[in-house]
Amino acid sequence: MDFVFTLCDDVAELVCPIWPGQPVTAHWSVPDPSRATGDEIERAEAYRDTLRQLERRIELLTMLPFASLDRLSLQGHVKAIGAHA
Repeated sequence: MDFVFTLCDDVAELVCPIWPGQPVTAHWSVPDPSRATGDEIERAEAYRDTLRQLERRIELLTMLPFASLDRLSLQGHVKAIGAHA
């Protein structure tokens, strides 16, 4: 594995297992759309919002200059994407 991302705030503070390959890890907090309230349209919008957030973060991840980043720099960029995207 190269990357491991947690998304749910419920697991953000838990100790993660040891992943094979020493992947870069980050917590990319997104609201859990399954917990959305309201009518069907509002709940569907919660899923669309979550999808947009993840799409944007993945887009930013794929734009990183991997070849020129050391592991520590890459870790910092990946965490920053989750914090600001």
